[in-house]
Amino acid sequence: MTAARSLETAEEISDIAFGFMGSKALFSALHVGLFSILSDTTLTPEEVAAKSLLDLDRATTLLTALTSLGLVRKDGAGFTNSPAAEAFLVKGRKYDFGDYLRFQIDRQMYPFMTQLNDALTDSLDQDQVASYEDWFSDPEEARLYSRSQHAGSLGPGRGLAKMVDLSTAKTLLDVGGGTGAFSISLCKAYPQLTSTILDFPNVASVGEEFIAEEGLSDRIAYRPGNALTDPWPESADAVLMSYLFSGVPGSAIPGLVRKAGEVLAPGGRFMVHDFMVDENREGPKLAALWQLQHTAFNPEARSITSAYVAGLMEAAGFDQVRTEVMIPGMTMLVHGRKPA
Repeated sequence: MTAARSLETAEEISDIAFGFMGSKALFSALHVGLFSILSDTTLTPEEVAAKSLLDLDRATTLLTALTSLGLVRKDGAGFTNSPAAEAFLVKGRKYDFGDYLRFQIDRQMYPFMTQLNDALTDSLDQDQVASYEDWFSDPEEARLYSRSQHAGSLGPGRGLAKMVDLSTAKTLLDVGGGTGAFSISLCKAYPQLTSTILDFPNVASVGEEFIAEEGLSDRIAYRPGNALTDPWPESADAVLMSYLFSGVPGSAIPGLVRKAGEVLAPGGRFMVHDFMVDENREGPKLAALWQLQHTAFNPEARSITSAYVAGLMEAAGFDQVRTEVMIPGMTMLVHGRKPA
């Protein structure tokens, strides 16, 4: 593993300090549908203004900022999407995750960063510290988070189906499985598989809609509840925890690993997918920043590494423990087997 690059100039520090402006430029462009307006075409600022909620000056300012970030390209007198923006930020594209950025990151996660200073110094007022259960007790917050998270999880779900062999598994327990994006992907890849998702009631009501749209209501069902306090199904051939460790107090993580071992059938597979940093704590940058963001909301969150997760699995008796990259630079997959 190469050492992390250290900064040498004031300009490099400024790029980091002003990075929040770039984030808001991206979020604002998604809010006004700019990337969809520019899809497969080149438009002048006047044409963009005519097709959006922007006047000419504001359209020009936003297009200039997006061009400086590489999200948009200048083409003569007009502007067009960069290849990445065209593939991932245009509404309806196969790999579109714009709603994930627009709703969950911008409207829900981004505002929490204003309380990061107090979270780090343990100075948050009690009403500023909340669990996901508290947060998702509001049906609208649960719906907004869940629908946007679904868009960001379908791709990794398809990747997981190729990375772990579940051909002999008949039952999956998806702990904290949200709207079922991973369960949907795995059930599509493995026709013999059925899944039970353990998640909060207001999340389940949203997920059931997605599952019905996919025609999988007969194979994917919810057990509404809190994974930390409510009963789990007694047995499963595979257990998945995706993005769960980053959303719970760090002290709860070892118990979740042990619990997975208790409910798994002999020979069953345990999979953990989450934001994980390198053991040397020099990166990767995106995973490290995501972990810091979770601290602003959950001060008891733990910065985990894949080695830490693998060690917990081995201590709980799992064998054949392997670590693989899921989303490059951001998430890792650690998976193992309960001995037969």
